[in-house]
Order: sequence, then C-alpha cells, then structure tokens
Amino acid sequence: MERSIKAGELLGAFDGARLIGSARYHPMRQWWRGRSMPMAGVAGVKVAPEDRGRGVGRALMMSLIPEMVRQGYPLSALYPATVPLYRSLGWEFAGGIYETTMPTSALATLIGPDEAAAGASSEMAPELRRAGPADSAAVVETLGRVYLALGDCGPATHEPDLVAGWLDDAESFAYLADDGFLLYSWDDGHDTVQVDLLVAASAPTARAFWRIMSSHGSMADTVRACLAPDDPVSWLTHEEAAATRQVEGWMLRCLDAPAAVAARGFPAATGVSVRVELSDQVVPANSGTWDLEITGGNGQLTAAVGAGAPSLRLGSRGFAALYSGVPLSTLRRAGMVSGGSAASDDALDGAFGGRPAFMLHGF
Repeated sequence: MERSIKAGELLGAFDGARLIGSARYHPMRQWWRGRSMPMAGVAGVKVAPEDRGRGVGRALMMSLIPEMVRQGYPLSALYPATVPLYRSLGWEFAGGIYETTMPTSALATLIGPDEAAAGASSEMAPELRRAGPADSAAVVETLGRVYLALGDCGPATHEPDLVAGWLDDAESFAYLADDGFLLYSWDDGHDTVQVDLLVAASAPTARAFWRIMSSHGSMADTVRACLAPDDPVSWLTHEEAAATRQVEGWMLRCLDAPAAVAARGFPAATGVSVRVELSDQVVPANSGTWDLEITGGNGQLTAAVGAGAPSLRLGSRGFAALYSGVPLSTLRRAGMVSGGSAASDDALDGAFGGRPAFMLHGF
C-alpha cells in the first residue's frame, strides 16, 4: 500500500482530514496482436455513501488520468461499476471476460490430431509440473509467450508478486508447461471445477490440460472455465458440449495515442494510410489531425502535414473502440465516427479487427 501511494498509483480524496474516496491503478501489461505494452488497470474507485453525488469520483479520476499519463502508460483499462462516468472521461467498451461451461463427461474422450495435419502422428505429450509461489515469474513469462505466439488481443499480465498470491492459495491447483498454464479450483458445492486460467499455445498442451479436468469426472459434473472466446475446446470435444457467454465487459482508454499505436501489433500483410482527426478533451495531447500508417505489422501515428484525404473524425471513445477492433460500421451506427471513406473503413477493419478482444481475469 505504501509503495503504491509513493508511486502515485493510489489516490485519496479528502474533506478536510476525512477520507471520502479513493482510486488506484495496477501496473500491468496488455497484449495486442502479439505485442505487449504497459497498461494501467484502474480499480478500487470508491466514494463514501454519504458523499456520493458531489463529483468526488470524477475528481479522483481527473487526478488519476494525468498521473497515468505522466507515468508513461499508453493504455488504461477498467471494469466499470458505473458506465456513464467512465464514458464521459474517454473509456469505451473494448472486450469481455468469457465463461465456457461444459459437462465434465464431454472431456472423457478428446478428438486426436487430424491425420491430414503435418506432423500430427508424431505429436508428443508436454512436460507438466505443479507450480507454486516461487514460480510466479515463470508463470508471467509463460503467459506472455502464449499471448505472443497466438497474437491475442486484450489479455493482461500482472506483476509476479500478485501471481504469487494465486499460487499460494491452498484451494487452487496450478500446472505449468513450456507453452501453457493451468489454474483451477473447486466451487463451494464441489460439483463444479472452476478453471481460472487455461492458456496453451499448442494442441498437445491444450489436450493435456483438458485431460486433467476430465480426471475429476467421477466427482464433478461440470467444468466452468474463463477462456478466450475462440478457445479450441469446442474443436477438441466429440459433441457440441461447450456453451460460451460473456460474463463481464471491460473498457479501454488510450492515454497516449501515438505510443499506443506504435506498441500495438497488426497483421503483417496489412497496409493502411488514413488521416485521422482525433478529439480528446481530457488528454489534449491526443487531439489533432494525424496520419495513421500501418505496414509490415507496425503502426505509426504522426502529426499530419499538408493536405490529405478526408479525415476520419472520432473522439477518445471512438478511438478506443477502433483500437480494440470494433468494426467501423458499428461505430458509425453508434454515431462515434464520421468522415473517412468506405475504402479506409475496410482497411482499418482489416488492421484492427479480426481477433476478439478479451481478458481472462479481473483486477
């Protein structure tokens, strides 16, 4: 707590000597198309009940935003308790946490490798080991390797100290592979296995983790798992047994638009050249007319010089949604984008879209 206060990560609001509210952010990294960047995860925004309605929450956030900018965070994400406040400050819905539920019996026999796939017949079982608190740094590194390999959009990694707390929970079970991590526990009724994290970059590791879940079939009727919405488990089971739904949405804000674009990954074959007119009343440095260039998997947002094609006009909410892959047609129908052209919309959808944005845990 003291370290967070000194680092400017935890702010308090006072009425005289009385603490009436607080807000903080967690230093994290977020992965976008296989690349990671610092991300400030806003949490713990609290106002005393008797002081609500006085603008305390807004005042806290208006102090926290410049602090996050000063610390060099290109992005900030949060899980909103109240949407209007955060939208008014430039956050917009970007992705979700998805929960997949299936009967444990569906995992009893998994579909083997496709014979037509190259090398399928020589698929080797991975080496798995139990993970404990001393493995927290290795877990963070492994998660990053998986998100990099898969080109995922949205998942975040915590500092090792926080992950060590997960691994020190006597009610949880954790397994680590070179290209995957599994963390699960039993629910209170002991008829459901709750998978908190299951990420795997290869078919052998995915099968190995699901076999561990299947081993609980004599005790648990159901597996409930936080997974990516495109997790391959539905392609590993013989029957259509897995049901996936979004259980929570999270919001994104670009704190430094040029840095956020430069740090993000894009499809290697994408070529984009679009003039963008961005308006951001809370972070004025983001406002202006920019040239957005994307080529070879890299993006660049530079101040526009000279005449150019008609600008795509959007605010901080629209830019955050575009960044997270929301289609331009959706943003236009929501009144969050104007200008540009059909050709630039197609190009931007190809660059920013294609993969659903998700996280696997809150903060």
